[in-house]
Amino acid sequence: MAMELWNHTFLSNFILTGLFSYSPSDLFLFILVLLASVATLAGNILFLLLIHADRRLHTPMYFFLSQLSIMDLTLMCTVVPKMAANFLSGHKFISWGGCAAQIFLVVMVAGAECFLLAVMAYDRYMAVCYPLRYPVLMNWKTCFLLVLASWGGGMADSVFIVTKVFSFPYCRSLEVDHFFCEVPALLRLSCADTSLFEDLIYACCVVMLLLPLGVIVTSYAKVLTAVIRMHSTEGKQKALITCSSHLTVVGLYYGGAIFIYMQRSSSRTPAGNRATSIFYTIVTPILNPLIYSLRNREVTRTLRKMKGLWGV
Repeated sequence: MAMELWNHTFLSNFILTGLFSYSPSDLFLFILVLLASVATLAGNILFLLLIHADRRLHTPMYFFLSQLSIMDLTLMCTVVPKMAANFLSGHKFISWGGCAAQIFLVVMVAGAECFLLAVMAYDRYMAVCYPLRYPVLMNWKTCFLLVLASWGGGMADSVFIVTKVFSFPYCRSLEVDHFFCEVPALLRLSCADTSLFEDLIYACCVVMLLLPLGVIVTSYAKVLTAVIRMHSTEGKQKALITCSSHLTVVGLYYGGAIFIYMQRSSSRTPAGNRATSIFYTIVTPILNPLIYSLRNREVTRTLRKMKGLWGV
């Protein structure tokens, strides 16, 4: 019987219920989501091009920001194309491999971004509190290792979760009540007892969210202390603008992450999960480059320079 259930899981496609019906209002919402996704793609690619084009932006802070843009692009490209293809074709199927790939990439990016935000806070702490030693302390080797550790931490978490999720038999239904394969939505379909695994996921999420958050809070507490002691008004303003941009992104990320991952499965609703998923897969990625570019003199200066070269 167990082998029969296993084969049923692996030989069948999952069905994604999707986000939209075919009513005029939902069609309008689909177009809005599609336009937002195109804007996300364009905004993050432009941000990466700006960083690449100007040597003055070849610093650890912008290196970390480029990684954040890559993570946002990966997240959006993992979810939106399949959602759009299913809506336009009318077919709501996703293969077992496609479902596993979505879970792997979404969980990996979510974990990696969590660690990266802590790295970025630590970088600002080093820049503000140790300005003379900063180039030595945050050399390129250190930066690459910190980014590698962020991606590696997210990947390790993702491998564990994907392996465990697809070890359960799925015999109740293959209809996933979501617009992409998300772990809580998938576990609801299993005919095995997943409560212990869900408790383990909850514990892992609490640790993975709160440990980096502790680094962020500690780093910015020390940054704030250092800024208060500064005599230069310009230095204070520059430090506060840079740090406030990062804290805004941290707030956006942790707001969605805490709502999704730090709630017990019994308190979640499919509609609430879908709404929050739209926020962190589409809304946050479009806001991140705007937050950093509009409030950053170096980026806006490079953008004006490139517009002049393009004759815009």
